Amino acid sequence: QVQLTESGGGLVQAGGSLRLSCAASGRTFSSYAMGWFRQAPGKEREFVAAIRWSGGGTDYADPVKGRFIISRDSAKNTVYLQMNSQKPEDTAVYQCAAAIVRRLGYPFRNMGYDYWGQGTQVTVSS
Repeated sequence: QVQLTESGGGLVQAGGSLRLSCAASGRTFSSYAMGWFRQAPGKEREFVAAIRWSGGGTDYADPVKGRFIISRDSAKNTVYLQMNSQKPEDTAVYQCAAAIVRRLGYPFRNMGYDYWGQGTQVTVSS
């Protein structure tokens, strides 16, 4: 059974940093892309960042480019989202997700994500 478990959320002041973790279990993820998504109150869920487990290609949404960094640790089967220079508009529930990479070069943000974690709350105060 595939499980994605997020941790690391919390309250941070504007300009601060948090690191989210997503522990993956239940299968081999070498052919997967791992993504982070977020949903703020009253808004639709949006793509934040993604990384290909094998090869490490990455993609970022424009609002977080230059501030967030996605990475993975294969030995720990864990994906991280380092969030720097945070803004109040980063406040949201952050979820990690896994998608099979069926075609190289296909945009991560448009992939169908098969597995989702429960999410972790991130609140950025002004």
